[in-house]
Amino acid sequence: MSEITLGRYLFERLNQLKVQTIFGLPGDFNLSLLDKIYEVEGMKWAGNANELNAAYAADGYSRVKGLACLVTTFGVGELSALNGVAGSYAEHVGLLHVVGVPSISSQAKQLLLHHTLGNGDFTVFHRMSNNISQTTAFLDDINTAPAEIDRCIRDAWIYQRPVYVGLPANLVDLKVPASLLDTPVDLALAANDKDAQEEAIDTVLSLIKDAQNPVILVDACASRHSCKPEVEELVNKTQFPVFTTPMGKSGISERHPRFGGVYVGTLSSPEVKEAVESSDLVLSIGGLMSDFNTGSFSYSYKTKNVVEFHSDYTKVKQATFPGVQMKEALQVLLTKVQSAVTNYSPVPVPQVKLTNTPAPAETKLTQEWLWTKASSWFREGDIIITETGTSAFGIVQSQFPNNTIGISQVLWGSIGFTTGATLGAVMAAEEIDPNKRVILFIGDGSLQLTVQEISTMVKWETKPYLFVLNNDGYTIERLIHGENATYNDIQPWNNLALLPLFNAKDYDAIRVETTGEVDKLFADEAFNKNSKIRMIEVMLPRMDAPMNLVKQAEVTARTNAEN
Repeated sequence: MSEITLGRYLFERLNQLKVQTIFGLPGDFNLSLLDKIYEVEGMKWAGNANELNAAYAADGYSRVKGLACLVTTFGVGELSALNGVAGSYAEHVGLLHVVGVPSISSQAKQLLLHHTLGNGDFTVFHRMSNNISQTTAFLDDINTAPAEIDRCIRDAWIYQRPVYVGLPANLVDLKVPASLLDTPVDLALAANDKDAQEEAIDTVLSLIKDAQNPVILVDACASRHSCKPEVEELVNKTQFPVFTTPMGKSGISERHPRFGGVYVGTLSSPEVKEAVESSDLVLSIGGLMSDFNTGSFSYSYKTKNVVEFHSDYTKVKQATFPGVQMKEALQVLLTKVQSAVTNYSPVPVPQVKLTNTPAPAETKLTQEWLWTKASSWFREGDIIITETGTSAFGIVQSQFPNNTIGISQVLWGSIGFTTGATLGAVMAAEEIDPNKRVILFIGDGSLQLTVQEISTMVKWETKPYLFVLNNDGYTIERLIHGENATYNDIQPWNNLALLPLFNAKDYDAIRVETTGEVDKLFADEAFNKNSKIRMIEVMLPRMDAPMNLVKQAEVTARTNAEN
């Protein structure tokens, strides 16, 4: 073919980057566009239950594959998705939000169309997305549209942020040269300023040379911006102790001999807190210094020798180097760092101890026991997703195997995010390796916000593990404020009836209440293989919570009262 439609061009471009599942909902302004998905071999339309869930799903898919695409319709559809898109913006997740908009002629005539505000303004929703998008494009010229699509895909990939594309219905079927696809989208990072980078790296090397007790602290953006290989090589070459934040969990192998644990400020274990805060040099990689990620901003380094590597700048002590991006900067540092550590004698790292006290099989489950036990059940390559609430805090107390992907929306913290994210993650995982397990931990309250997306999981015969932690309502909220307030109550559901409700044919629905039942389940070889979709309802006491959440809730409640 010498020419293809613009709509097909968009999806061919995404397919070139292994984005093979498109999330969203149909609407009359995007229907012609959706037809083009089926023209691209290997690509499929997920068809979500609602736009918010679709945005969550795109987020989960992108965290596994590096890029995702969300398609909504003008006005009503795009606005429903924006909470999920904002979460992707906050947490550095790359996705393309394509909105089917009315034709150019309808816009020019300011027609009183459905899904508008009735004032003839067709750019108002586009403007709403400006502040939660890395960049935007409102296509209006078929001659420049392919280049604009390429630019938007590049920006979403490079900056790991959402990008908005408004695509008028009348442009979708117009033709563009097919030969444009022969030149790949340029995904190379812009080169760092060499002089600034040299100055920054020389200063870092000087700090490393003088350090006796340095540490490496890995945070979320190390994973989001594909710096995990550089992090691992830095640890191997320096032998510095390495720690992660809650959001950075899975940024380095937790089985690495130099891994010391998760640092959360005052909420850390005493050994981890002492090791990090007594260091004389902190190399921070990809930091996102949010309250729940830092133990309510309770970092307490005793040294001023702090180096921050970020996706778009590097900071060395008080000096900031704009445009010195961490991936290239780390690669340059790796070529020089061994000569700077010749006098360094590796200090011991805290040992991650995960032991459950033996108890009779009929012992009732607790969060403290569960998260330690789950560590022994996890296996290499798992994708482990934890919902805002007890799960996101409990997972900090577990240990991940090698090559694990952890997904937890610690910064944005939108309750219910993980149901949709699990759909996206499991569809991405099955495109990579059908044997890769996707494991969700979600509270009974959070599940009620987004439960419809389990229907989409069933539709596509995906095989995730859905652990529903039933503690009778919003326990994290009860811990912060209103232990007995009715606004923290939920209507109890028969959760184990959900899979048959959504017409699942091959599934397990299991309830566990004791340590013995979990031990037996995790020892079952058939259960350990992701051969079907499974819901496991975990019955827990109402106010039971991981210890670090109890401490965080106390700090949050006190801060809220004081401020």
